[in-house]
Amino acid sequence: MEVVSKKQLEEVVTLNHLLINIIEQAFTDLLVKEVQMPPIMRVDVPDYNGEVDIKSAYVPGYDSFAIKISSGFFNNYKLGLPSANGLMLLISSKTGVPKAVLADNGYLTDIRTAAAGAVAAKYLAKTKSPNVGVIGTGAQARLQVKAVSLVRKIEKLFVYGRTKEKAEKYKQEMEKELQVPVQLMEHPKEVVQSSDTVITTTPATDPVIRAEWLHPGLHITAMGSDAEHKRELDEHVVEAADLVVCDKKEQSTRLGELKGKSEKFVGNNVLELGQITSGAAVGRETPEQITVCDLTGTGIQDTAIARFAYERLINKCKGRNT
Repeated sequence: MEVVSKKQLEEVVTLNHLLINIIEQAFTDLLVKEVQMPPIMRVDVPDYNGEVDIKSAYVPGYDSFAIKISSGFFNNYKLGLPSANGLMLLISSKTGVPKAVLADNGYLTDIRTAAAGAVAAKYLAKTKSPNVGVIGTGAQARLQVKAVSLVRKIEKLFVYGRTKEKAEKYKQEMEKELQVPVQLMEHPKEVVQSSDTVITTTPATDPVIRAEWLHPGLHITAMGSDAEHKRELDEHVVEAADLVVCDKKEQSTRLGELKGKSEKFVGNNVLELGQITSGAAVGRETPEQITVCDLTGTGIQDTAIARFAYERLINKCKGRNT
């Protein structure tokens, strides 16, 4: 069994159009195939403001699947450490024998999450969405915007962060990377009202976006709520939206922004992203619609990127031996 380092994975897997297509196909597979995807297992570590999630999914016909352990320890910034970490174990579907340990320190999770955000923006954001807002200044606040820039042309970026120093650093880095102006905002309300597309990337337990701030044409991708105690959107936001989409209804009603919504509301008003990527349903239909996508993160995304990474590694090794 091979142990693969983060550095090796960074050399073969990057955030690009190919990866976005891989993750988009995973959303489609989740709808059209009899995928075995158990509920997320989570261990909370309240003493250190941390949590550890275990996710997996087997897709019929695939010769391997992933089991992923990912952690989020949200006081790590005080120690100069990233909040996210983890690894993936790739297992043979035929024998159950482990094929590789992808010791990615959370890298694959980070970029597959960003790619999922790009898929959401591709189908739900207005075709012309030059103004993008982000709430948060961490790794996902960077990656999500980079991913959106691959599917929509960004002309200006608005950001809100609780810590001025971190927000200033974010501004400098993103202006250099994207070559677009970044404006720091004093309140999340200003971000929402100034933007065509807004991405929330926080571990918030109290809403950071209110329904009364919404405006025609707005798209929101909320990716921070992945636990029962988290919430980034005021509960009335999804009620006010014209189109609500999530990655998996069962997860979103338990862990995401659909908590507390009735089965009737979810059944009548919410689509899964796979319905749109597969062509079974349509995404945004008019520039005036308000759209919301709740991403809680699914095991099938982990299987998709783990298999993709392993295939790239094998092909790279073959290339060296020819």
